[in-house]
Amino acid sequence: MEDTLKEGIKVSITTMIGNIFLSIFKFICGWIGKSNAMISDSIHSLSDVFSTIVVMIGLKLANKKEDTDHPYGHERMECIAAFLLSVFLFITGIGIGWMGIRIIIENDYHSIQAPTMIALIASIISILTKEIMYWYTRSVAKKIKSDALMADAWHHRSDSLSSIGSLIGISGAMLGWKLLDPIASIMICVCIIKASLDIFMDAVDKMVDKSCSTEFIEEIKQLVLKIDGVEDIDSIKTRLFGNKCYIDIEVSADETLSLKEAHEIAQTIHDKIENTYQETKHCMVHMNPKSISK
Repeated sequence: MEDTLKEGIKVSITTMIGNIFLSIFKFICGWIGKSNAMISDSIHSLSDVFSTIVVMIGLKLANKKEDTDHPYGHERMECIAAFLLSVFLFITGIGIGWMGIRIIIENDYHSIQAPTMIALIASIISILTKEIMYWYTRSVAKKIKSDALMADAWHHRSDSLSSIGSLIGISGAMLGWKLLDPIASIMICVCIIKASLDIFMDAVDKMVDKSCSTEFIEEIKQLVLKIDGVEDIDSIKTRLFGNKCYIDIEVSADETLSLKEAHEIAQTIHDKIENTYQETKHCMVHMNPKSISK
């Protein structure tokens, strides 16, 4: 758990520092290159610093050890952080989309000043940088199974999409097709809103004790049935708990076994599951007697 926290904090700090420098770089290029789109994009990059701080707090709280008031741990704090980031991402998408719609409605795109080449170069650098941040954060999020970190990865992707919009807008303005700028903003808005809703629904599933995937449950069944002494699996229930899961399983064993022998089988099942699947928070095993025909 400590290693997981360190990996999450490391990627968060790295991307946060990167966003600060990228935001300053884009603002300067936007100002010099006479690009309002690039200046707005720099503010979007700065907002990623806030989202990363939320992720770091969420990771820290989620990795706190069990205490008297929270005997089952704090893993769901990550879901709360994912909730916050999904809302923040949704608002960002709405803001970008409304900006494009307003410009089209007010027929204001004709007043957009043609930017210079430095703004175009800055947008390309921004896209590449944010894509690197996205894939880096995403890989670590998948490795440590962090919802909050995955949400932050999508926030980096939203910034990359915003920069693509800036690139289209800047290119269009330089070529005289100024309407491309607001249209690109609307398209980006749709992508960002979809990502925010996906993150939100995933966090909801993990807050309401949704079961694990059918494939995961089937793997557990096959693992348990191979253990000596297990005659059958009577019931298996799973529930997600943040980035962890609880497993409750009932198995049948020979009714003539002693209590000690039955306990040893149950302990073997418990240890096998928890050691094989690191995402297991706890496994509870119940033994049922079964008549074995001789």
